[in-house]
Amino acid sequence: MENTETIKKTDLKSLNKEELQAFCSDLGLQSYRADQVFQWLYQKGVSDFSEMTNLSKDLRAKLDETACISRIEPVAQQESRDGTIKFLFRLDEEDKDYKVEAVMIPDFYEDGVPKRLTVCVSSQVGCVFGCSFCATGKMGLFRSLSHGEIVDQVQYINALMEEKYDKKITNIVYMGMGEPLHNYQAVVDSSHIITDPLSIELSPKRITVSTVGLTKQIKKLADDAEEFNLAISLHAATDEKRDRIMPINSSMNLESLEDAVKYYHRKTEKPLTYEYLLFDNFNDSKEDARNLARIVKWAPSKVNIIMYNNVAGVELQRAKEERLDNFLRELIRNDVRATVRRSRGDDIDAGCGQLAIREGAPKGKSITDKK
Repeated sequence: MENTETIKKTDLKSLNKEELQAFCSDLGLQSYRADQVFQWLYQKGVSDFSEMTNLSKDLRAKLDETACISRIEPVAQQESRDGTIKFLFRLDEEDKDYKVEAVMIPDFYEDGVPKRLTVCVSSQVGCVFGCSFCATGKMGLFRSLSHGEIVDQVQYINALMEEKYDKKITNIVYMGMGEPLHNYQAVVDSSHIITDPLSIELSPKRITVSTVGLTKQIKKLADDAEEFNLAISLHAATDEKRDRIMPINSSMNLESLEDAVKYYHRKTEKPLTYEYLLFDNFNDSKEDARNLARIVKWAPSKVNIIMYNNVAGVELQRAKEERLDNFLRELIRNDVRATVRRSRGDDIDAGCGQLAIREGAPKGKSITDKK
């Protein structure tokens, strides 16, 4: 009787480098073959084994019988007047129409030549932490991305930038949809792939991972000696104000964050960055600046003040220029290193999650859900 059972193929993009080497070894392949496959996947971005031309036809056929290569699909693209480009990707999933976003933020020299090309990537479909100012937080969480799906965003945009500007991307920030440290292993694995010489080979010093303050994971980053940069999405400098806009603060307050930050610096000796969205008449007073200055003194760090991209349905609004100036002066008076990141892509809804919500994403899980 004929055996009609379908053999489940292994998605090579679901394997990290060590797992890919083990998979190839199980097929009886020499170790250098695993490196070749890895390079085809992550440096050349192929989606079909037939394109792996330095492998024999028999080897390509063997891989085709036992493995597959998933790839996220770009479905929409918006370009702002300032050069910011927002991408919407559909994940390779048969029964769900999940989408995530990524943003390319350019910084130009005066002659129009790109100086810096920063890619902001997503790590989850939605987010469970429900920050009141965040469009993604309104979505709730559906699932985490694999490391391959994270790298796909970078690969696709990198190839586009080489075509558009004849320049590779220069920086990556994990500040798109989702909480990166809630998807710890995939984020770490993707960073290792992105920095690999057989892949995009970006320096880990040019990668920044942002977190709302997951204290256990911050300490784990220190224990694991991860080389990328750490940024903390603070956005308020007292528990009272942080509780109002960031539900995570009720279980991981500023005291626990202080402990994690000091542990991180003690283990790594690396500075960190505090991301601080400035909201009009909420967290932009001189007293707020002084409270922020006290937090900055926990460990060597700087503050990145972000001028908010207003989100429909959110009461909090972007701070006025006069209040920004007064806030900055107070930080300088308290010896705080601070930079201001101006809003980019206002005309294309570049605030994270806005495009996905517009595309009709339903509501996922959130820590704000009533039990």
